[in-house]
Amino acid sequence: MSESTAQTVAIDEPINILVIEGLTMPEAKPEFLADIAAAAPPGSTINVVSSVKDAFEYAAEVDVILGILSKSLFAQTPNLRWVHAIASGVDMFMFDDFINSRVVLTGEKGLVGGHLADTGFGLLLALTRQIHTAIKLGPDGWANREAMRAKEIELEGLTMGVLGFGGTGRAMAKRAVAFGMNTIAVDEFPAPASTLTPDLGVSEVWGMDRLDDLLGQSDVVAICCPLTDDTNKMFDHDLFAKMKDGSYLVNVTRGEIMDDESLVAALNSGKLAGAALDVAPGEPLAADHPLFGLDNVAMTPHTAGASQLRAPKNVARFCDNLRRAQAGEDFAGVVNKQLGF
Repeated sequence: MSESTAQTVAIDEPINILVIEGLTMPEAKPEFLADIAAAAPPGSTINVVSSVKDAFEYAAEVDVILGILSKSLFAQTPNLRWVHAIASGVDMFMFDDFINSRVVLTGEKGLVGGHLADTGFGLLLALTRQIHTAIKLGPDGWANREAMRAKEIELEGLTMGVLGFGGTGRAMAKRAVAFGMNTIAVDEFPAPASTLTPDLGVSEVWGMDRLDDLLGQSDVVAICCPLTDDTNKMFDHDLFAKMKDGSYLVNVTRGEIMDDESLVAALNSGKLAGAALDVAPGEPLAADHPLFGLDNVAMTPHTAGASQLRAPKNVARFCDNLRRAQAGEDFAGVVNKQLGF
């Protein structure tokens, strides 16, 4: 979802910066720290910890955090003014004390997408071209060759409906166009044709009031929106019923957007031809979860967020925002804490 909030933090003196390493930035590389030091006001202090647990040592003095934040850590940071997240999904930040505070939240908004879309299409192709079946069967695949060929479909000419037209949604649309698909999209913030490039394939981005239209027209529905109060368990029995019979679902953002029982039922009934999932409701799933036993599910264990380009891009944005703060300019990648994205 694409609209951002104009906001900044005025910085005109040395600050205490705390870098908290995590899954998407497992190492604060020397070159990252050198760039941060060059962008920060002279005399600023930069400390690095490997986990939120280790961050409490610096909590009382920290002004700015690059990393992630827990409710208990936030309670110990009286001087905190700004957090730059190293997670694209910021639902873990959405606790009341933080939402209602004056601390600004920025992050990767608009930067991520390509690697998520790569996985989304990889999983979709694994289903539509029976690649996942062949891998599971191994040498027995030859004995099932005709059955697999009977299930294979081509993406060209199909319609992909994209729910959430931010960085991930746009990346999915670009790949859909490259595969010869038609694309339509809905978002909290509708967009007219004048703001869209031809490589996206959409003539306009509809508002959420046209979600039912998108579901009814789409052969493939790609969930590319954040997890919020509004999207939590959005895909329930009623919403799946509005999708085309035999359509496919792709989800590479947050599993909790899908209701677990409703998803399994839609897959078992044939309402969905298949689900391409990097995320699932209630991760990690139990070993006996029904999704693992369904032939029409291609699933990875929430690994789509990995990319060699991700941390450098985000650190570069953090450094750019440090410079913007000193120049009195609006930040890039601001999260609207009231909306949750």
